[in-house]
Amino acid sequence: MTHVAASRGSTVQDHVALAEIELCGELMIAASAAGEDRLSSDRIDEVLRVAAVDCHDETAPPHGRRRPGAA
Repeated sequence: MTHVAASRGSTVQDHVALAEIELCGELMIAASAAGEDRLSSDRIDEVLRVAAVDCHDETAPPHGRRRPGAA
């Protein structure tokens, strides 16, 4: 007799991928509502809720920006 493991369901969620898709959607909405050809870096940061950090902050990521609430 062969034993087959019970299925846990066919729904698999990758929370990181879902968050990235949501952010891309927010950028597309902002771009479609913008009056100019391109979104400025400041507007992109605003849409993605990214804050500039102090360049002397040792905990800052190398690209110099972080999402609010990030350690």
